[in-house]
Amino acid sequence: MSVHFDERSGVIPCKTPWGLWYQTMEDVYIEVNVPPGTSAKEIKCNLGSKQISLSVKGQEMFKGKLFGSTIEDEATWTLEDKKLIRISLMKTSREAGNCWTSLLEGEYCADPLVQEQMQKKLTLERFQRENPGFDFSSADISGNYAGGGPDFSNLGK
Repeated sequence: MSVHFDERSGVIPCKTPWGLWYQTMEDVYIEVNVPPGTSAKEIKCNLGSKQISLSVKGQEMFKGKLFGSTIEDEATWTLEDKKLIRISLMKTSREAGNCWTSLLEGEYCADPLVQEQMQKKLTLERFQRENPGFDFSSADISGNYAGGGPDFSNLGK
C-alpha cells in the first residue's frame, strides 16, 4: 500500500550534505551521492537495528545512532549506476505517530517545515490505510496531525 501511496503523493525529502533521506510509515530511505564510477568494493556499509555507518573509498559519509530502531534483517543497500547508494531501513514501530525528526540522533535533522510536511504525509498515509476506498494522495490536512493525527477508533462505539 505504501509504495502506491508514495508514487501518487511523492516524498518529502530531508536534504543533507551527502544526499537526502525520507520516510514512510514503515520505512526510512537514504540516498547518498557518490563519485561516478564508484564500485561496490569501495563501499563499507554497516546496517544495525540502532546504528548505521557508511564509508565510500575510505571516507566516512556518516556514522551514528539512528533516530529510531529498525529491523536489522530487513535493511538493504544498493549501488545504482555507480553513482548513487540507496539504503532501505524498515522501522520497528510502523505507526503514523513514529515520524523521525532526524536520521541520526542529533544529526541530519529535518527543519521544522520539512518535519511538519513529513508528519502530514505519514498521517495521510495512515488515513489511506484505514480507508482503502478513498484516495488521500492529493489531500491536504490542517490541525491535529502531530503524533499521527486524530484517533477515530472510538467513533461509533
